[in-house]
Amino acid sequence: MHAIQVEDLTKVYANDTLALEKVNLTINAGDFFALLGANGAGKTTMIGIITGIVMKTKGKVHIFQYDIDRNFAEARKMIGVVPQEFNFNIFEKAQDILITQAGYFGIDRSEAIKRSEVVLKQLGLWEKRNEVSRNLSGGMKRRLMISRALVHNPKLLILDEPTAGVDVELRHGMWDYLRKLNEQGVTILLTTHYLEEVEQMCRYAAIIKNGQIIKHDKVSSLVQLLEMEAYEFTVKDMHGLDKIKKYHPSVRDANVFEVELHRNNELNDFICQVHKVGMEIIDIRPKGYRLEKLFLNIMRE
Repeated sequence: MHAIQVEDLTKVYANDTLALEKVNLTINAGDFFALLGANGAGKTTMIGIITGIVMKTKGKVHIFQYDIDRNFAEARKMIGVVPQEFNFNIFEKAQDILITQAGYFGIDRSEAIKRSEVVLKQLGLWEKRNEVSRNLSGGMKRRLMISRALVHNPKLLILDEPTAGVDVELRHGMWDYLRKLNEQGVTILLTTHYLEEVEQMCRYAAIIKNGQIIKHDKVSSLVQLLEMEAYEFTVKDMHGLDKIKKYHPSVRDANVFEVELHRNNELNDFICQVHKVGMEIIDIRPKGYRLEKLFLNIMRE
């Protein structure tokens, strides 16, 4: 069964802006799928149409075989949405936000309380259930958004930049949770600017540009098109940086520099060189926002 089936989807806004042009896309049930594209490429418009926030101009959309034009109420029950921006009542308690959301889907209060407890515990928020949401940390607010999206047990979870502004430790924790959720049968559609996020979690991806799908393939095939990867190194001090100048390090902070390395085999060699010149590495992380180069490589094909 297909979780999402989009046929000839077109959207023209009132100012004659063509946001989507005859887009065709199929996402299978149980998949972990990435929709990639630069800002303004059409990602948000497509998600808006799928979830009923944006009216399409032409085309068809089916969610688990429900036509959104004929059976929108049933199609919407299948979907949980985590938007990029926080959009809950900041003066409402965490658990009450989930109970209210469950009510939108016709779930009675007693059942909503049970479901909210399960989801809040899964996402490590149960101890904060009576906390007014504005008092939560940024990471907790992000997890609360995911909890709210899951309280009605959707079969499809749509995540729009779910780890934007989230620290590395929390990001990896969210990855682990989403993987488990996907293993339980929930189809996940993810938009992100972090290429490593796509590599870690997604099996298939589509790249959208100027309202059109320009590439749809396995993630493993897409990432091979990106020969170089940028890494950010945090070191105890910068003494010795001039001895690795052949790698063209770019200083970002008092103890942070960035280098571009060949993806397949250069990272280990570089780490050895850093140690040889006497610099102590505290942290290494791939740089996000590398999709622009991937897009350029694809466009050159």
